[in-house]
Formats: sequence, structure tokens, C-alpha cells
Amino acid sequence: MVLDCTRNAGICLMLLAVAALSGCAATHKGSSYDKAQTQPVPSPEQAEVLAREGRRAYEQGEVESAIQSWQSAVELNPADVVTVNNLALALKDANRFSEAVTLLEKGVNASPETAELHYNLAVISELYLLQLDKALAHYQRYQQLSVTEDKAVAGWIVDLERRLQ
Repeated sequence: MVLDCTRNAGICLMLLAVAALSGCAATHKGSSYDKAQTQPVPSPEQAEVLAREGRRAYEQGEVESAIQSWQSAVELNPADVVTVNNLALALKDANRFSEAVTLLEKGVNASPETAELHYNLAVISELYLLQLDKALAHYQRYQQLSVTEDKAVAGWIVDLERRLQ
């Protein structure tokens, strides 16, 4: 229903006041409404829609829009390792390295057998944050999980072990 506020100003003001008061009452800290609003409801279907929007935005060069869509998708479905990985790489591209590492760590905790998460966590940790111990541990885990031997990673491991001695 649309109200014509030019003809019904009194009613409009009353409705605005009621809406404002109900908003204040409903968001009282500790209320069940407040808790429900702060916890996203898991929704793999909606997460997939947001993940596709993120992919489309990224392919069109709209990195910030992609990041926003992927962040919403990950909130709704943190188990989607592809979206977690895509978001982390977009954050890296936006020079948001700490955020990318934090996200990848959550991804690794949720899906410890996903080699790509370990690989990207290692690369960002080593090259952008200079966290060599963390990088070494995740390169090693990547190598354990990888189905094929990656000679470049084997060389990086040897190099990191030397640098950390």
C-alpha cells in the first residue's frame, strides 16, 4: 500500500514514529530479534546466486562488486571452498592481504583437505605478509594433498627451510 503523504501528513508522521519506535524496541541488545539479525541463516541456494553474481562482476572488471557478492555468499555458505578461494584471490588483488589470509585460514579450517586453499594461503603469507613459517607449513600441506608433484613448490619449500634456519 502506498500512502500519499501530501494528503495524509498526520498519518504518515504517526506511521514513521511507530516504525522508528518499533525499530528501537526490536534491536535492544540481547533480544532474540537482535541475535537473529546478526547471524546469517545458512542458504546454499542464495549463496550460489551471489557467487555467480560475483563471478560475473569479476569477469567484467568490477572487483569491488565481486568482493561484496562473494563476501555475502561466504557468509551464507562458508563451506563453498571455490567461492572462499575466489574471494581470497580478489582480496589479494585489491591489496587486502590480511583479510585474504584470514579468509583462507577459515577456509582451511572448514576444509583442511583442499590443496588450493593451502597453496594460496602459503603464497600470500610468503610474498605479501612475509610470514615464512606459515608459508612453509602450508606449502608442505599443499604438497601432501596435491595429486601431482609440483617441482616449483618443492623448490620453494627448500628455499624457505634454508631461509628459516
